[in-house]
Amino acid sequence: MKRASLDDMLSGKESRYALVIGVAKRAREIADEFKEEGVITEEKPVLLAIEDFKNHKYNILEPDDED
Repeated sequence: MKRASLDDMLSGKESRYALVIGVAKRAREIADEFKEEGVITEEKPVLLAIEDFKNHKYNILEPDDED
């Protein structure tokens, strides 16, 4: 599996911390969906979540720092 570059997933202003939190939340959603549907898979939810962000299916929204 090709590793996702952090720079590819960050589109400028997003912080690494926000990306980590977003990936963790998405991975939890994926794990919960698998559990509800009874899906058994070899793929890890974290890796699937990283792919979602890498492919820009999900984005990190942060407030503007205009203060």
